[in-house]
Amino acid sequence: MRRIVLVLLLLGLSTSGGLCHEPSPATKGEAAAPAAPAPVDLNAASPEQLDALPGIGPALAARIVAYRDEHGPFTKIEQLNDVKGIGARTLEKLRPLLILQ
Repeated sequence: MRRIVLVLLLLGLSTSGGLCHEPSPATKGEAAAPAAPAPVDLNAASPEQLDALPGIGPALAARIVAYRDEHGPFTKIEQLNDVKGIGARTLEKLRPLLILQ
């Protein structure tokens, strides 16, 4: 009789949340919204900061910095089209992540 009471007690506790951890809403398949990345200043960004952008690797980041050094600061984001390796698709992907100051 004691075993039956003990089993029922344990079952009751595990289903009522006493022993069972109920996951928070964020862990039940609802992913927390990712933080929006801070915009990168195209005229001040280091090669490492540019490399962190989608579609930009170390070589392309170096070409962007070399272009900036040779031609002066960017006045329009569209000038990235003048950098070898950046096409229309890459530019559109980068546009919301870049600012000019």
